Amino acid sequence: MVEKTIDLKDIELVQFLGVKNKNIQEIEQAFPKAKIISRGNKISIKGNENQLKEVEIIINSLIQHFEKYGSMSKKVVESHIKNGFSNEDNEPIVYGSNGKRIIAKTKNQKKIVKIHDKNDLIFVIGPAGTGKTYVSVALGVKALKEKRVKKIIITRPVVEAGENLGFLPGDLQDKIDPYLKPIYDALEDMIPIQKMKKFIENKTIEIAPLAYMRGRTLKNAFILLDEAQNTTKSQLKMFLTRLGENSKMIVTGDISQIDLKQDQSSGLIDAKNKLQDINGIGFTLLDSSDVLRHKLVKKILDKYKK
Repeated sequence: MVEKTIDLKDIELVQFLGVKNKNIQEIEQAFPKAKIISRGNKISIKGNENQLKEVEIIINSLIQHFEKYGSMSKKVVESHIKNGFSNEDNEPIVYGSNGKRIIAKTKNQKKIVKIHDKNDLIFVIGPAGTGKTYVSVALGVKALKEKRVKKIIITRPVVEAGENLGFLPGDLQDKIDPYLKPIYDALEDMIPIQKMKKFIENKTIEIAPLAYMRGRTLKNAFILLDEAQNTTKSQLKMFLTRLGENSKMIVTGDISQIDLKQDQSSGLIDAKNKLQDINGIGFTLLDSSDVLRHKLVKKILDKYKK
């Protein structure tokens, strides 16, 4: 017999547990070998190790739902039990702003999650459409929701592709926002829009060009550098050395799409060659088998690879 305790701090207990613990009873009926006891603001689960793990995952997923929507119902509890939230391979990284489960869908995406858990710095390298940025943003949102970090910092190098920034209309933010649009899109999938705006206003979420990272030490943060193939060697070295206490860093990029000038070498390729054997740094390589866009994208990538 194994026992596990889950803290329900800052949770409205009556709404979460249901009248006379009806919601907890629903879980007990689905897992008759597990005993679930509510004491104050804690839930105690007793049972064999396998069932205990399944029940724990379901209760934690319900907590995330409640924190997002502020309500709980028998239908929600039944849905979380029925839809296999206890299946480890399909365990969501985080829940989206509309309640959608954000999961790692391919073998290599799941590898990103596992390697991230074991390392403070990881590199995720692969072609377009493989979910590099999306999964990485989800991991950042998860870390913030679980209060393992105090902020999310997401950055990209601004590389001018045939158009000079100085000639684009608007202020600096207007000029750089198009480069950061994929980041905003991913975040909007995972955080309600009003909450995201508040996070951006109070700097809980910071989205900025790579140049803004210079001279900083990034503590208690989840840090994502996207499109790292477009950093120079010195830029990437600068960025990597920003890593501070209690922080996690993910660097993503596609070494088949480098937009640097011909006389500049990619910092991502340089880092891949230099940092492979350092303990605490992980690498995940994705390929066309991980592409989740239109089926033609995989075929196009395969042809260009040849």
